[in-house]
Amino acid sequence: MTTLFGLDRFLADATLRRPLMGKRLALLAHPASVTPDLTHALDAIAQLPDMRLAAAFGPQHGLRGDKQDNMVESPDFIDPRLGIPVFSLYGETRQPTTAMLEHFDVLLVDLQDLGCRVYTFLTTLRYMLEAAARHGKTVWILDRPNPVGRPVEGLLLKTGWESFVGAGALPMRHGLTLGELARWFIAVLKLDVDCEIVAMQGWQPETAPGYGWPLMERAWINPSPNAPNLSMARAYTGTVLLEGTTLSEGRGTTRPLELFGAPDIDARAIMEEMQKLAPAWLQGCILRECWFEPVFHKHAGQLCHGLQIHAAQFHVKQGRAAYDHHAFRPWRLQSLVFKALRRRRPDYPLWRNFAYEYEFDRLPIDLINGSPLLREWVDDPAARPEDLEALADIDENAWREARRAFLLY
Repeated sequence: MTTLFGLDRFLADATLRRPLMGKRLALLAHPASVTPDLTHALDAIAQLPDMRLAAAFGPQHGLRGDKQDNMVESPDFIDPRLGIPVFSLYGETRQPTTAMLEHFDVLLVDLQDLGCRVYTFLTTLRYMLEAAARHGKTVWILDRPNPVGRPVEGLLLKTGWESFVGAGALPMRHGLTLGELARWFIAVLKLDVDCEIVAMQGWQPETAPGYGWPLMERAWINPSPNAPNLSMARAYTGTVLLEGTTLSEGRGTTRPLELFGAPDIDARAIMEEMQKLAPAWLQGCILRECWFEPVFHKHAGQLCHGLQIHAAQFHVKQGRAAYDHHAFRPWRLQSLVFKALRRRRPDYPLWRNFAYEYEFDRLPIDLINGSPLLREWVDDPAARPEDLEALADIDENAWREARRAFLLY
């Protein structure tokens, strides 16, 4: 069955669009907001004779993708072909201003998410829903797949730890689509907002080999510059933790957020320690020892020893699939890396301290994880994998139950 995204249905069905005739529309989108033939949503919607595009918004990295590195702001501009204002939600402000909202009646949201709480498009969605509720604007979510499917993993963000990389009390891997997340935000924040979800048709998150992403149907377009493929998306709910450490997450290489390393670590020794501590947390993928030299970002120009996480659907040894969708738990895997390093090198300067996503007073690793719990577990010599497992199990089970009411597929 062919998967139809929300944008596909919106473009094909004039009846579906009829309530928007005569309204001023704005579009919130990014580089992966494309049709099956790779036309950008902004261009495709602008070609509809019955729709009136009045403005557009770009999240982090820009509407069409203008910023390569992380935490680099984008400016507002006028679209050269359409002549409409394009407002940056990752520039002078991260929340839409009243002046921005005056340009439209209905906001269309077409964002490809990665299924991870830290991915900032979720926070931008929350801010737009809150602004729409305050100003009486309507929001339509043109839904897209969660490319890593339905599995849930990680600790819930704790009260008081909300940030631009923590939009709410979600686990690291939440298992919802953006449309489902919009329903959850509206419910938990008690928002009085007119919100329509243009649902997908034919999405099958439990079907191999894509398990959420329609392989062989749709091209993968980077939703952000360092999200180059499905393997990265699958690993991201773990590898994003590296942003809070001194270890390279592979930025400045061709495999960002699929590998990690540093010039002064013994990756083979770390993997051996991981296998001793919690072999079950290494399942579902292949870890490969590697060497790499980033051309920018952490350890630029230095040879790093590390490991690459292979989470693709390729086959080895008598046809066994190397990637096991339900056995692969990237948040535990990456947490185990830190624990193994700490056991081998107790004094290693692991945690990075810098201004992370507009936060200056809290450690990045704690912001990313939504509490200090993970860092404290890593740093406690007496803490064992089963201790973190127990904490995570409680939160994961609670989230599976809490999200049930918001599932659309």
